[in-house]
Amino acid sequence: MAELRIVVDEETLEHARVRARQEGTAVDAVMRGYLEEYAGSRREQIEAARRIIEDARRGGAGSGPEGRTWKREDIYEERLGRYGKK
Repeated sequence: MAELRIVVDEETLEHARVRARQEGTAVDAVMRGYLEEYAGSRREQIEAARRIIEDARRGGAGSGPEGRTWKREDIYEERLGRYGKK
């Protein structure tokens, strides 16, 4: 395990010690938890994004090799025709 040194004013540290004691823990444990969460959540986000991209590529969904062959107006025209409005 590595050690990390931070600089914080005495009053803040004392308040943190009191709160940690009330919660049955220690300031270093709280800080370690924050850092683990901070480091892990970013790594987890990157991994989740990578999985989504891989799944999308494997799924074959998309516009196809020629791209989109319809226009936005075509959809609205079709919808309006469905409801007897043109």
